[in-house]
Amino acid sequence: MLSVLSLPIYRLDDRLVFPPPEKAERNGLLAVGGDLRPERLLLAYSMGIFPWYDEDMPILWHAPDPRAVLVPSELHVPRSLAKLIRKRPFELRLDSAFAQVIAGCARAGRPGQDGTWITDEMRAAYIKLHQLGFAHSAEAWQDGELVGGLYGVSLGSLFYGESMFANVADASKIAFVTLVGQLERWKFSLIDCQQKTDHLMRFGAVMWRRKRFQEALAAGLEQPTRKGPWSLDEDLCYGRGA
Repeated sequence: MLSVLSLPIYRLDDRLVFPPPEKAERNGLLAVGGDLRPERLLLAYSMGIFPWYDEDMPILWHAPDPRAVLVPSELHVPRSLAKLIRKRPFELRLDSAFAQVIAGCARAGRPGQDGTWITDEMRAAYIKLHQLGFAHSAEAWQDGELVGGLYGVSLGSLFYGESMFANVADASKIAFVTLVGQLERWKFSLIDCQQKTDHLMRFGAVMWRRKRFQEALAAGLEQPTRKGPWSLDEDLCYGRGA
């Protein structure tokens, strides 16, 4: 074990293994080190663990308790956003510009952050996961330009959301709502939102304790993984932004 920020956590080596999520500290920090090869990332997500760290830090792995989640069928769309969606201001796509989406998320400013946690190493790792069919992007386009979107990882009937960005107001929100609608049609059981934010709570995210989350995770992983590339149902795709 290693002490980082005065907290005892597990230090990973080249072996493809993680400590149990229940060993995480109260702030969710579980382990440090290892690498971002696809096999390790997929193992982490299958255990309810994800990487999150700043540019000047080693790889940090987290398993928070409680955890923010969204059941697709329980999505809440605020009235003002629903009204905007009916105007169909964007063209919506899946998996047509994954590298651009993750680059947009890396550039997006975050309150209280000077840099980005989406390092070059992280970008390369998730692009590889996308190429393997496990990572996906939802995108909003306007006049042929990518103006917002989000990306995440899919295993079984679960989608693990990672980050989003918007260069035009509400672009990422509409991409998110559209993705959730498609996931519901595909009978996805859960969206892992990882950390609580006011933004996600307005969409219907709730906080689950680890036991409930791990039970849902295990059940979701019993379902086949829908590997990419993904595409939206036709009625969800097109707006005036094409």
